[in-house]
Amino acid sequence: MTEKEYLHSHSTPMSDALQWLERETHIRTNHARMLSGREQGSLLSLISELARPSSILELGVFTGYSTICLAKGLAEGGTIHAVEINDELEDLIREGYCRAGIEDRVQLHFGDAKQIIPQLNCSFDLVYIDANKREYPDYYRLVFDKVTPGGLILADNVLWDGKVLQEPMPEDAQTRGIAAFNDMVAADERVENFILPLRDGLNIIRKLS
Repeated sequence: MTEKEYLHSHSTPMSDALQWLERETHIRTNHARMLSGREQGSLLSLISELARPSSILELGVFTGYSTICLAKGLAEGGTIHAVEINDELEDLIREGYCRAGIEDRVQLHFGDAKQIIPQLNCSFDLVYIDANKREYPDYYRLVFDKVTPGGLILADNVLWDGKVLQEPMPEDAQTRGIAAFNDMVAADERVENFILPLRDGLNIIRKLS
């Protein structure tokens, strides 16, 4: 038995909806590695269940796997605002939501997150960032004042295949954007944070006040 098999056999199993969506993502898209996957999805569910957010903002939906995971902890009457730029994925996303029974709790927005965020006139207890890597610093600035005191910001892919550790650091915009985001968070006295080296790195940020 491999370590991964052992972990899976001793952890809460994936729901039928998540198993279906994982299969369909591999069949119907060319970028299945972008899927949150079982390990990270389970962590997102657990964090959400501990936080019991009334309102969640998700930037970067892909096929909706992470939305379903985050919805597990949503408080009664709560809502997820899910933002995705690729509207070609809409049918798959909505079918996944229906199978998970969360379609009435999600407001799905298609377009540029930097344009959509300012139009959302509400606050958020939890924000999950997994969209355009070069724009992470912009997302952080745009969402910060909308996060409730004590609220959480989770940012995926903050290790970026180890590129942020390289010396010299690669010059591509994605790597530079993530590195700038990590530096910004580390220097921000308004928050406390921890980078969890799970998969490609998850920056767990708590707004202090």
